[in-house]
Amino acid sequence: MFPSHQHALTFMRILIPYSAGIGFFYNFKFVSGILVLISFNLLLFISLIVINTYYKQCKAYRFKVLTGFLLQLLMFFFGGLSAMSYNQSLKSDYFAKVPSRYLKVQINEEPQYKAGIWRFKAKVMLAYQIRADSRGQEMQLLPRSASGMIMLAIKTPVDIPLPLRYGEELIIPSLFSEVKPPHLRSEFDFKSWLATQNIYHQSFLNRDQYLKLAGNYGNPIRRFALQLRQQQLMRYVQLIKNKEAVALASTLILGYRADLSQEILNIYAKTGTIHALSVSGMHVGLIYMVLNYLLGFLNYSKRGKLFKLILILPVIWFYALLTGLSPSVLRAVLMLSVFLIAKSSSRPANSYNITAFSAFCLLLYNPFLLWDIGFQLSFLAVSGLVYLQPKIQQSWYIENKWLNKLWGAVAMSLAAQLFTFPSSVYYFHQFPLYFLLSNLFILIPIALLMYLGIVVLFPGFGFLAPVFEWLISFTNQGLQWISGLPFSSLSGIWIDKAMYLLLCLTLTLLIPAIVHHQKRVLFAALTTLLILQSFLSYEQIMAYRQCRIISFRIPRQQAVAYIFSNHAIVCTGLKREDKDFVYFIQPALDQHKVKSIKLIPSIFSAKNP
Repeated sequence: MFPSHQHALTFMRILIPYSAGIGFFYNFKFVSGILVLISFNLLLFISLIVINTYYKQCKAYRFKVLTGFLLQLLMFFFGGLSAMSYNQSLKSDYFAKVPSRYLKVQINEEPQYKAGIWRFKAKVMLAYQIRADSRGQEMQLLPRSASGMIMLAIKTPVDIPLPLRYGEELIIPSLFSEVKPPHLRSEFDFKSWLATQNIYHQSFLNRDQYLKLAGNYGNPIRRFALQLRQQQLMRYVQLIKNKEAVALASTLILGYRADLSQEILNIYAKTGTIHALSVSGMHVGLIYMVLNYLLGFLNYSKRGKLFKLILILPVIWFYALLTGLSPSVLRAVLMLSVFLIAKSSSRPANSYNITAFSAFCLLLYNPFLLWDIGFQLSFLAVSGLVYLQPKIQQSWYIENKWLNKLWGAVAMSLAAQLFTFPSSVYYFHQFPLYFLLSNLFILIPIALLMYLGIVVLFPGFGFLAPVFEWLISFTNQGLQWISGLPFSSLSGIWIDKAMYLLLCLTLTLLIPAIVHHQKRVLFAALTTLLILQSFLSYEQIMAYRQCRIISFRIPRQQAVAYIFSNHAIVCTGLKREDKDFVYFIQPALDQHKVKSIKLIPSIFSAKNP
């Protein structure tokens, strides 16, 4: 599927075993396993050093396959060591293992408000125990080293703001609990999602259960960037009247998604344009295009090109910092930086190496990014653009300049969608059928929104805000119309991990088989597809014969579903358009292939106190 020449696969040969090691050892919870992995890594590293030192004497060139295998084995165990070392819960001073009455924590992100609760991640700094003096009267706090991340939720009235900021330190009681797994497999797995962020415990507090300490000890660069972003958010609030437009502008330009409504998210998801709401490579690319054009006068000399590089790199990295350093932005900025540095040094910039190098650097920094959905989709989309997009575009030559550019946009959308198709279906249980139409529709508006949104932030350009607001409304209305078309998306698609892997394998074989006209690979792809279809058919048969009762755990509500074949009777006081029904009940019915739903009121439908 990728070029076979060696120099193109240098970092691919490192990234694949390293990622495999992270995935294999991710669920290992034995502290002794770290020592075993350290031993394996040292043994393999010393072996490779010895082979390299005595390369000619031992005629190691005759055993290149063995040497390559040892290197990949080293990267595999190194990936496992990275994953286990990064896991905070395995450390001896993890706060849940340390007896304590109070914890000192530092706010690690901007607090987000939703449904009367402020949520944020916090880093545990110290654990405090209480000791009485010899008379048993005076109490003394004894600090002890502690580490780990915790998810904090503070209940606050709507009309009272929370005076907390990133980097501030709090003293909280040790009232935490382990994050619970989902009641049903169809529910969102909040526990696994937090675990990928190295968080295994959470704490629910009232407003009067914490003490804020003086000072702010967060990263000064990040603190400055978050404060600057907050100022820009306030500027949008002042200039734009429509709250939905403010939320979309904040998401699109600054990567702040807290205020975006579920309705808008659903519209973008159903039309296959959700990537436009995630600040990623497209946004970084648009910023680079403007900078490259404005600084084009520096291209006439080597020193000018170097000075241009020195000016561009800090700007795009500052933009990444301003948007919260999301994996998609980091990937894009890192790839663009490597490409620009390679180009300025007159070295060939191989797209496969750059992509693999960027992924390896990010996983080296945070191995758990491997499980981040945005990280996965981002690199899959880029891989599709690098490998498949040129081949699709070259398959049909169009003489007309503008039609050829339009065909290039179509090829780009097809390539990205094909590579992300299995993951999109597995994670989001839907597939947009009109993704080509919607992506072509937003092609120009999104670029204009990006440029206008940045220009409006500069003093003196507030008069462009009405145009910016109108363009947002126009884009939303257009996508809403597309999402309302008949058969706009296939929803309720549920596949398990085995089917997901089979679907990935099918596309991995099918795409190169068609591109390179390989009959044997095509036969293997069709065989895999047949096996996948057998699994899907078996599930359909079992769903047709099913007879089960599902009890739902819904806050302040009770609901029970009686499923017979592909029909369901749901006893609940909820309506189908209610948020709790969509979040808790509908996914379970979709998972069990239910086509017909009948709602009847329940005697337990009244809300509990």
